[in-house]
Amino acid sequence: MPQVGSGLSIVEAADVATRLRGLWLDGRQVVVDVTPPLPRAAVREARLVDAQRRRDTTPAFARGGTQLDEEGRYSLTPELIALDMAQRFGGEHVVDLGAGAGGNAIAFARAGCTVTAIERDEKRLALARHNARCYGVEAQIRFIHADGVALLPELNADLLFVDPPWGRDYNKQRVGLVDLPLLQAALSARARFGAVWAKVPVSFVTGDTPQARPEAVFGRAPGDARRIKFLLLTTP
Repeated sequence: MPQVGSGLSIVEAADVATRLRGLWLDGRQVVVDVTPPLPRAAVREARLVDAQRRRDTTPAFARGGTQLDEEGRYSLTPELIALDMAQRFGGEHVVDLGAGAGGNAIAFARAGCTVTAIERDEKRLALARHNARCYGVEAQIRFIHADGVALLPELNADLLFVDPPWGRDYNKQRVGLVDLPLLQAALSARARFGAVWAKVPVSFVTGDTPQARPEAVFGRAPGDARRIKFLLLTTP
């Protein structure tokens, strides 16, 4: 088990223990053992500070008028992160498989790409279209209401981007490839695309996709700048 070296103050040790409490990383639960045990007052204070810190996180959309459902409020890729990712892409056409409320599709469109956004939930697709209109990129996105897995044999593009549903407890349990059927389908269709990018939880077992390179993506606001938001798997 990895260990943090000595020399931390009580406040620092309590902060580390609080940040890592209940976290699963790469399929394994992170366990923090502090010796000697932390005073209860230090633990309470660290948890209070962490709760305050979590209120200052990277926003989903910065533009007024955008709309999110409950799932989008906790699963949407924050705008700054999505735009940075999109600007790293050097191709022209992107298929967003499981587009949700449109965070990534909009970012790719803002970066100059043409985007095919596929979403099986009609209400979520309507949100994506509305949000794209707020950003003035609706014309660059083709919105398709369908089961993306069924469409994969007919699709091809420079990039296939997939953000499979995780569930709310994604950081508190082991998540493997078998738990993300949308990602399984995307990887099986790899030959039809220039590359595949996948957004997966930090608890995802990266050994399940040895062909993909994992990258930790951190938040951008003071409250989450030291917190891994998700892993980006890149399959060239």
